[in-house]
Amino acid sequence: MENNNEKHSRATELLAADGPFSEQADKLMLYGQFVGAWDIHSTNFNADGTRIERRGEWHFAWVLGGRGVQDILFAVGAPPHMYGTTLRCYDETADVWRVSWMMPGGREFANLIGRRIGDRIVQEGTGPDPRRLERWTFSDITPTSFIWQGEVSFDQGKTWVLEQEMRAMRRTGS
Repeated sequence: MENNNEKHSRATELLAADGPFSEQADKLMLYGQFVGAWDIHSTNFNADGTRIERRGEWHFAWVLGGRGVQDILFAVGAPPHMYGTTLRCYDETADVWRVSWMMPGGREFANLIGRRIGDRIVQEGTGPDPRRLERWTFSDITPTSFIWQGEVSFDQGKTWVLEQEMRAMRRTGS
């Protein structure tokens, strides 16, 4: 019988992929362009006007036979139970990306639809509170940097409030 470490290792091995699924490689590169390791500077904007700034890491990898991109996001010094992960898979029938974010330690969960809009990637959906719409945008994308912004709306998308901005720089050799 396998011990728990062997089971964990095998599951991780089965999840990983070497690159995009070849038949959809062009579509898969929407998020595939982020595969690798990134250093981030994150700013949270509080309703009272204060800001919280943190440093972190964001690691993206191909998964599920190259049909998806999964990431791990965390603040420097955070314990593993406070890491978050997003699984992004391309839905060829609807020509959109299904995006699910989870950080159980922070009680954060969101399901969004992602698509290219101009030169940006926009993801929209909801978290546990259905009155709160989420819009997450990747912009200013280059091979070595991008900006991610998290906005919320409490009026069905009429107005949006910026809650978080992350500036990412690709790690050398990643």
